[in-house]
Amino acid sequence: MRTSLIYRNGTVYEVLMRGLYGRHYAARYRAIAELVPDGASVVDLCCGPATLYTRYLRHKSVDYTGLDLNERFVARVNEAGGRGRVWNLRSGDPLPAADFVVMQASLYHFLPEPGPLLDRMLAAATERVIVAEPVRNLASSANPFLATIGKRFTDAGDGEQAHRFTERTLDEFFTPYRPRVARQSLIAGGREKLYVLTA
Repeated sequence: MRTSLIYRNGTVYEVLMRGLYGRHYAARYRAIAELVPDGASVVDLCCGPATLYTRYLRHKSVDYTGLDLNERFVARVNEAGGRGRVWNLRSGDPLPAADFVVMQASLYHFLPEPGPLLDRMLAAATERVIVAEPVRNLASSANPFLATIGKRFTDAGDGEQAHRFTERTLDEFFTPYRPRVARQSLIAGGREKLYVLTA
């Protein structure tokens, strides 16, 4: 599977993400971890190198399943004591059931039509769906050089992703789900927006 550099190594991924988020890097994970109680079951979509699990959820004794297209990231989940599964979310297969179904900084991979994936997340969750999505992005920068870099580093194994959400377009996407939205807020210094939906 061919991917962008950022997705080839868990350490490289974390270093680059730390560079992007700076002092807000840990806050983006804490905002999600605070919503997950001890002992809950969690399915984490596009889990990456399992940072949410290893640093913020494992001490809560959660039953964690990380799904990702990247075999290296899945192996890292399993090595850390979670349950990792190679999973193509575009397949349309029903997702594993869990109390909490989480997706962080990956919904844009399913533009222009992420609705069917969110519907599958809601069907799999027994308590909450948690989505945290970037709303300030390099790929949408007015600087053509930065925008090009932002777009080229987004191939997780299924092609580069040229489109991103803004806060306005993310809010518009969630409008039909408004009756199920329990919470929404900006996190990570305003770089991401968090949505919590009832199952």
